[in-house]
Amino acid sequence: MVLDTTHKNKEHENLINDLVGKRYSFLQSLKMKGIGSKRMIIDEVSPNMKTYTNIISDVNYANIEMRSRGILIYINKGLSNFTWVIPYYQLVIYKTNGSSIHAQGRFIKFRNNNMFKENKSFFDKLLDKKIEHEAQYNFQGL
Repeated sequence: MVLDTTHKNKEHENLINDLVGKRYSFLQSLKMKGIGSKRMIIDEVSPNMKTYTNIISDVNYANIEMRSRGILIYINKGLSNFTWVIPYYQLVIYKTNGSSIHAQGRFIKFRNNNMFKENKSFFDKLLDKKIEHEAQYNFQGL
């Protein structure tokens, strides 16, 4: 689900908290050594995400925030901000030339450059958190 978060909206905030959990506290984020990625350049998006990116040949940026039950991808389009809410059970990450995040029939591919390489530790932490979350629902006994 992609929400227009240019202006603060209590309904959107409640919806995000229900889907992916509340923000980590300042102390929790310090213990985790950060919960957000640095800004990354968007290389390509799925056709149903094109409305949330700049149409002209301008550089599109996004960054990711981890929550307890999912992630938020913040996309900037001019003066507007959009947030893609992805619970961990829908999240799929592919490491190709760069990295791409897939969920809900959409995807974003990030450019493989210095900004992306600086986020390697963040992606490692994100994958660990996803595995930890999915381990709660281990149904091997069926």
